[in-house]
Amino acid sequence: MVGIVGYGADLPRNRVRVEEIAETWGTDAPAYKRGLGLEEKSVPSPDQDTVTMSVEAARRAIRRAGIDPQEIGALYVGSESHPYAVKPSGTIVAEAIGATPECHTADYEFACKAGSEGMFVASQLVASGAVKYAMAVGADTSQGAPADALEYSAAAGAAAFIFGKENILAELEETYAFMTDTPDFWRREHMFYPKHGGRFTGEPAYFKHLCGCTEGILKKANARPEDFKFVVFHQPNAKFPQRAAKMMGFSKEQIEQGLLVPKLGNTYSGSSPMGLSAVLDVAKEGDRILMVSYGSGAGSDGFIFTATKKLEEVQDKEVHTRFLLDYNKRYLTYGQYLNYRGKIIMNLAD
Repeated sequence: MVGIVGYGADLPRNRVRVEEIAETWGTDAPAYKRGLGLEEKSVPSPDQDTVTMSVEAARRAIRRAGIDPQEIGALYVGSESHPYAVKPSGTIVAEAIGATPECHTADYEFACKAGSEGMFVASQLVASGAVKYAMAVGADTSQGAPADALEYSAAAGAAAFIFGKENILAELEETYAFMTDTPDFWRREHMFYPKHGGRFTGEPAYFKHLCGCTEGILKKANARPEDFKFVVFHQPNAKFPQRAAKMMGFSKEQIEQGLLVPKLGNTYSGSSPMGLSAVLDVAKEGDRILMVSYGSGAGSDGFIFTATKKLEEVQDKEVHTRFLLDYNKRYLTYGQYLNYRGKIIMNLAD
């Protein structure tokens, strides 16, 4: 048996409302709220980034696991907003949590599924016996150009998971991957913001890969939609995962606990991992959980977990993800948001 032995999440308290962005650019806020199901998004403070949020999420995961961080033999940080172009985020996180020096570390990138990439590798390293514990973190301070549709949803957050073979909270039953070369979203070196294919990011990209991965893992596990208590899909907005769930035969009740995006926004690499953390906060023994990520470029990773009795013992040892989402919020003006995100670039003549 291999599974999650510890988990934790972190997100900024700052928020900016959809109306605040829309008023600045003279766009229709109700259209975004109706069409994409967005209300607000999280915004990192100037002293927060992918690494700081990863460290907080990782520390919560360690406390839930109740393990010595020196026993973590591998640590992977998946993100598309690593603070350094040449300097790993993973070494900083590993040092901060006390996992160094005997720890294999790497940074992953694959748009929004960089976090689930790390989860796959971490789980398989433990399964192989190469390490006793392995940690995977999905975290982002997402980027969206001013006035672009992405600006309404590009948010920030992190979720961390420790995999092991002892005191398992959620047993890993099955994994599956589905990938093609579909260029729906990209950012070249030195570009401030990513580009995207507009509506092309829907049918040929998100739905093809997420639904293809879902079909594949259900077939591999000989499972049906009704076999699951909770379903977590990647959530670039609220409408896409709801539509995908309906297409695949899942109910609204199965997906709602892990659907955070209306009040959080799209945390990219942390999107489906953060949804999973919210589900683990409330799952009971025997509950089966399906998580399917999506990353532009394009591909999806699928995981099936079953909650154990041990999970209920540690759920309240740390703050719940939905508590972080719903309480202690601070709303920003659009000007404050621009300042916090470094979007005001000044070129002053000598």
